[in-house]
Amino acid sequence: MDRKGILAARVSVFIVSICFIAMGIMRNEHFVVFKKAVKICLECIGLG
Repeated sequence: MDRKGILAARVSVFIVSICFIAMGIMRNEHFVVFKKAVKICLECIGLG
């Protein structure tokens, strides 16, 4: 691939990732991920 093709692929992947992040935020998925992360951390430390 030439430089323009690689740049186009990078920009496309970036745009798609931003769209998926926005969709997750609109569906309040970040709260679910945060709850799971807190639960896992507390279990690993042994506080929960």
